[in-house]
Amino acid sequence: MKFILFLIAAFAVYAIIENKFLLTVRHENLGGGVRIAHISDIHKRRFGSGNSRICEKVRQEKPDMIFVTGDLISRYETDLSMAEATLKGLSDIAPVYMIFGNHEQDISGKLKAELSAIAGKCGVVLLRNDSAEITVKGRRFTVCGLEESLEVYIVNGSYKNLKELKKADVTELIGDRPDGEVLLLAHNPFFGEAYAEWGADYTFSGHVHGGVVRLFGIAMLSPERKFFPKNAKGVYDLGGKKLLVSAGLGKLRLFNPPEIVIYDI
Repeated sequence: MKFILFLIAAFAVYAIIENKFLLTVRHENLGGGVRIAHISDIHKRRFGSGNSRICEKVRQEKPDMIFVTGDLISRYETDLSMAEATLKGLSDIAPVYMIFGNHEQDISGKLKAELSAIAGKCGVVLLRNDSAEITVKGRRFTVCGLEESLEVYIVNGSYKNLKELKKADVTELIGDRPDGEVLLLAHNPFFGEAYAEWGADYTFSGHVHGGVVRLFGIAMLSPERKFFPKNAKGVYDLGGKKLLVSAGLGKLRLFNPPEIVIYDI
């Protein structure tokens, strides 16, 4: 009995440490000289004043670009001061491109406008079904930001009968694939095949929180309460196109530490 209580106590201590203090940097070398830092799904999690721990770890990696792929805030937040501090800290490091996740989509129009204004004030490029061009180390990229319908996440308060995205839906939202190298920011990774078919060379996603709990490297649960979700964390090759999924930083998690992902492409 004492041993069982010890295991429970040790397990609880680890869970607290992982959720409150651990912050990892995961590196993915995809064979190139352009470095991208990927931040996703911070929600209400705080890593130091103004998320200074996140910013400092990103700064140490010396990225050429920083991508924030949604759920910077949670839907019930009304104070955007932490979001502003985070975006300001990141934009002092490198150009920042950002999209809205399902939580930003679910806030009021007034808060959306306020968050958009904050992004602009911080020099962050907020992409809502549009794109921007950037040249890095002689390579010209088009960064596209997809904002899917909220119905791919929830319908009438239910996770049943969710809308699915196809290539045609992506085209309808953001147009035909631009020329050159295309980097797509798309919060939801479940439609990776559609993004690849549309033509994104690299798609950056989050949303799944790595599967919340990971056992033996297997994702256990999605935000839609589905077991063993696909495309939960890591690099996926989809016919030569890459889907790059961050496990994110916020929400309760287990054996799945909060992470910043660094890609060399």
